Amino acid sequence: MNNLDELRDDCALKQKRGIHFIIASVMIWAGITAVHLSPMNIMAKNLFTFCLSAPLMPIAFAVSKMMKIDFQNKSNPLTPLGILFSVNQIVYLLIAMWVYNALPEKMLMVYAMIFGAHLMPYSWLYRFPSYMVLSVLVPILALMLGLSFPPYVLAAGMLVVEVSFVLLLAVENKSSE
Repeated sequence: MNNLDELRDDCALKQKRGIHFIIASVMIWAGITAVHLSPMNIMAKNLFTFCLSAPLMPIAFAVSKMMKIDFQNKSNPLTPLGILFSVNQIVYLLIAMWVYNALPEKMLMVYAMIFGAHLMPYSWLYRFPSYMVLSVLVPILALMLGLSFPPYVLAAGMLVVEVSFVLLLAVENKSSE
C-alpha cells in the first residue's frame, strides 16, 4: 500500500467507515435524550450528558467486536491520524465545559455542535461525503434547534440524525463489500 488513496480505502474497508463509533454515539444520544426528558435540573442533566459520553470508546470497541471490524487497523499508517481526528474533539469540549457553568441551558447545543463539526476530517479519511455533509449540517441543526426548542428536542434530533447516519454507512458498507 504505497498510494495514499489505497491507504484511505483500506481504512474505510477494514473499519467500515467508522460505523462502530456512530452506533456507539446512537446509544449515547439515546441516553442523553432520556436524561434531558427527565425531571432533573439542567445542571444535573448537563453533568450526566458529559458522563454518558465517557464510555464512547469501550462501546465502540464492543460494537466493533460484534461486527468483526478491525478496531485498530495497526497495519495502516493512517490509523494514528484517525485517532488524532477523534482526540481533537476533547480540546473543544473545554468550550462546552465553560458553557456548562456560564449558560447551562445552551450547553447541549454547544456540545452537539462540537460533536457534529468533529466529523469533517473523516470525510477525507474514509472517502465518504456524508461525513462532510453532516459535519456542516449537524452544527447548523444544533444551533437552530438549540436556540428554538428545549434541550430534549435537540437531543432527540441528534438521535434521529445519528440513526440516519448509521443507515447511510450500512448501505455504503454493503455496496463496497
